[in-house]
Amino acid sequence: MTYRIDCLQYANWSEKIFREMREGGVDAVHVTISYHENFRETVLNMEQWNRWFEQYPDLIMKGRWAEDVRTARETGRTAIFFGFQNPAPIEDDIGLVEILHDLGARFMQLTYNNQSLLATGCYEDEDPGITRMGKQVIKEMNRVGLVIDMSHSADRSTIEAADLSERPIAITHANLHSWQPALRNKRDDVVRAVTGNGGMMGFSMYPHHLKDKSACTLQSFCEMIATAADRFGVEHFGLGSDLCQDQPDSIVQWMRVGRWSKEIDYGEGSASNPGFPPQPDWFRDNRDFTNVEDGLRAVGFSDTEVAGLMGDNWHRFFDENFTPANTQPET
Repeated sequence: MTYRIDCLQYANWSEKIFREMREGGVDAVHVTISYHENFRETVLNMEQWNRWFEQYPDLIMKGRWAEDVRTARETGRTAIFFGFQNPAPIEDDIGLVEILHDLGARFMQLTYNNQSLLATGCYEDEDPGITRMGKQVIKEMNRVGLVIDMSHSADRSTIEAADLSERPIAITHANLHSWQPALRNKRDDVVRAVTGNGGMMGFSMYPHHLKDKSACTLQSFCEMIATAADRFGVEHFGLGSDLCQDQPDSIVQWMRVGRWSKEIDYGEGSASNPGFPPQPDWFRDNRDFTNVEDGLRAVGFSDTEVAGLMGDNWHRFFDENFTPANTQPET
């Protein structure tokens, strides 16, 4: 059985989007449920998702383990896995790592652009690497099965996290810096550290991460994936679209600024265009994953490689990394 998995979306969720996931044959999505929210606010977001699970049981289900992807596939639904783009939900309490995993969290970024208590974000001028607390939190995340995500982290911090972690880490949504030199995209030494330690990277369709932005072609995007596969091994890659469908432009300010500044941080945007850029015409919503699949075949990937990139590689990663460390099968 092959799967279609998107390892990052932050949509303005609705029945329409849930139905489009089903039309697109999407078996699982890692959804952001916290940018800057503290523990209590994150729990409120989980409450909202529980209501959606009750309202749309024929469309979505809560994902906790890799086998939930199979269950979703077999029952015609999409499994929803929770993740955080910032360690804000654990506040300054390492004990909340296990609590949040128990509540369903499966990914947590150690930073979101800025310096955190754990590591350095990609927008900081200096990167001193993983902090004292960060080293302890990495151990605890490894123990409980909460995946370390370094999508918005700076280079040294990411490399150190990959080396310090006893379990593979992830970059859920980014592209190759050599293809598009955005601050958020990853240089080869960073990708090598993550993949060399068994980790995964999901390729992003967010226009600021794409070459030529909204005008990026499907061929260019898929050729970039082919380059990454040649350099680091196709088994380490998948998709993390970073789709922000139907979000109002005002939500960008929350994503970039939260409560840490009184000034507007335009991030990867510009003062003249501070909102969301238009998606490329080949990936507008969840119904367009078939276009990506066709594009991967067109640049020379085999059927097995395409299946891996579209979801099987993420499914294997879920199976190995969502459970507590002491339940891992012997190898």
